[in-house]
Amino acid sequence: MTTVRFAPSPTGRIHIGNARTAILNWLFALKSGGEFVLRYDDTDRVRSTEAFAKGIAEDLDWLGIKPHRIEWQSKRFSRYDTLAQELREAGRLYACYETADELDRRRKRQLARGLPPVYDRAALKMTAEDRLKLEAEGRKPHWRFKLDGRMVEWTDLIRGPQHIDTASLSDPVLVREDGSYLYTLPSVIDDIDLTITHVIRGEDHVVNTAVQIEITEALGGAAPTYAHHSLLTGADGKGLSKRLGSLSIQSMREAGLEAMAVVSHAALLGTSDNIHPCADYRELIDGFDLHKLSRAPARFDEAELKHLNAKLLHMLPYEAVKDRLDGESEAFWMAVRGNVEILSDSTAWAHIVRDRFKPDVSSDQRAFLDTARTLLPPEPWDASTWKVWTDAVKAATDRKGKSLFMPLRLALTGMDHGPELAALLPLIGRERAAERLG
Repeated sequence: MTTVRFAPSPTGRIHIGNARTAILNWLFALKSGGEFVLRYDDTDRVRSTEAFAKGIAEDLDWLGIKPHRIEWQSKRFSRYDTLAQELREAGRLYACYETADELDRRRKRQLARGLPPVYDRAALKMTAEDRLKLEAEGRKPHWRFKLDGRMVEWTDLIRGPQHIDTASLSDPVLVREDGSYLYTLPSVIDDIDLTITHVIRGEDHVVNTAVQIEITEALGGAAPTYAHHSLLTGADGKGLSKRLGSLSIQSMREAGLEAMAVVSHAALLGTSDNIHPCADYRELIDGFDLHKLSRAPARFDEAELKHLNAKLLHMLPYEAVKDRLDGESEAFWMAVRGNVEILSDSTAWAHIVRDRFKPDVSSDQRAFLDTARTLLPPEPWDASTWKVWTDAVKAATDRKGKSLFMPLRLALTGMDHGPELAALLPLIGRERAAERLG
C-alpha cells in the first residue's frame, strides 16, 4: 500500500509552505488509495509542546486533511537507541569530541587553503587513550555516521534522475553530546518501521536524501521513492522566511479565508494547471500528478489568494455555507455571494437588508425619491418586482440609466455598489424600502 507522511516539528504553527507539502502528500495518498501518516518530529524536548501539536492538528483538520495514523517520535526513543547501538557496533556511527569552536576553526583553515569544508574524520584516528583523556576532561562525544563516499543515485518523481557523491559531504552528526537525536536518524528509522513508500518534501532536503539512503541501507531497509518539490517565494521572488508568522494557516483561518481556497492555491501553485478555486478535493484529486510540478520556485501571492477566495465564495452553493450564515436564507446568500471577499462580509449586507435606517440623500433627489416611494408595488415581492417598479418610476419621471438607478440604490442600501437590486429588494421588503425612500 502507498504510504506517505507529513512530519512537522511541534515547535510552532504550520505556514503555507508546510501546508503545501502536507496537501501534496494528502492528494498523493488519496489519488493512490493509500494512507497519510502524521508524524510529529518532537525529538526536541525543549521546544516541542503539546499546544503546538494540537494547533498543527487543528490546522490540518481545517484544511480537510484527515490522517490515517498519528505517530510521535518522543515515544520511540528506545527504538532509536537500539538501532543507534547497532550502527556503533557495525562501525558506522563513531564518536567525535571536537567542540563547535574547534570545528569552526578547522573549516576556516580548509577554506583558506582552497579545500572544501568537509569533516576530515580526525576522530577516527584517535586512540582509546585519546578518547579516555578527553572524557576525563569532561568532554562528551557527539556521534557521526560514516558515509560510504560513493555516488548515490535515485529517480525523483519531480526532479527526475538524481545523483550525489557522498564523498563531497561531511559525515553527518546523528546524536548530540547530550544523547539527543538530530532529525536524520529518527526520520530514517521511522520511514523504515512505518513502511513509508513515498517521501514528498521540499527541495531543501535533496542532499539529505543521499545521506538518508545510505543510513537506510546500513540499517537493512529499503529506501522509499522520493519527490522533492520547489520551495515557495513571495510575489517578488524573494524567500518567505521573514514573513512566515503572517502566513501561518492559523492566521489565514482567522482572517476569514476559506480552507478550500488555501488548498486550491497551494495544490496548484507551481504546476502546469491554471490556478482556480475548487469547492472540494475531488477535482484536485482527478487532476493531480506530481509530474505537473515545475522545478522552478513557485511564487505565492497573498493578493492572488484573496482573489481566489472571493472567486470560490462567488460559486459556493447555499448548502456549503448555510451553517455559517446565522440563519440567513438561500435567497439572501444567492443575492450577496457575488459581493463578498470573505464570508463575514455577508454580515454587512445582512444589516443593510434587515436594519432600519434612513440614508443621507441629496436634496435635489428628494422629489424623485418621493415619487418612487408612491409607486412601490404592493407585496408579495419577487425577482420581477424591481423591473416592474423601475419601469413605473421611469415612466413617471422620464429618468433612465444611472440617473434612474443610482439614487434608488443609494436610498435603499446606502451604497453606490453591491448586489443586484432585483435580488435585494424582496429581502428588504416594502415597509423598509418605503422608510428609506421617505
